[in-house]
Amino acid sequence: MPEHLPERKPKISASRKLMLKSLMVAKAKEELEQEILDKEREKHRYLAERAPSLNISHMSVAQLQDLCRQLHAKIDEVDEERYDIEAKVMLNTREIQDLGIKVLDLRGKFKRPTLRRVRVSADAILRSLLGSKHKVSMDLRANLKSVKKEDTEKRPVEDSDWRKNVEAMSGMEGRKKMFDAAKGSAQ
Repeated sequence: MPEHLPERKPKISASRKLMLKSLMVAKAKEELEQEILDKEREKHRYLAERAPSLNISHMSVAQLQDLCRQLHAKIDEVDEERYDIEAKVMLNTREIQDLGIKVLDLRGKFKRPTLRRVRVSADAILRSLLGSKHKVSMDLRANLKSVKKEDTEKRPVEDSDWRKNVEAMSGMEGRKKMFDAAKGSAQ
């Protein structure tokens, strides 16, 4: 085993490293520009292949109508393909989210989202539960008994000693008086 290891000197100086980094960045920039140009050329080639230019100057009205029908049919096909692809993307996105949630659950580090207070009326809750088909109104104030102000003001307020009232109502005669009073007011 060697007792003394000599210190290693860097093989490349700092200025040389900086120059190499700048050359690498310049080369990457050139390649990126070339890639953008290649994509643009590919796009033009694809469009020329798929959608040739239309020469409609020598066509009759019937030929133009036939051409319009063909174009509408192609548009319908493309829309169907686009819709199918969007549906697949949405499905995959949902699946990815579900798998992400499962991974979080398995890890045990589920971050609970902050809940916000939301004001919802009883009608809105019923509408969300029952759907928009049912017209249910939960106007609780409509079912309340109406009280006339005049009735409350006409009652004389009695200032009596409650101790006298308790002695009078105690025993069977007090209960009989209460029963007779309730019976008389009901008739």
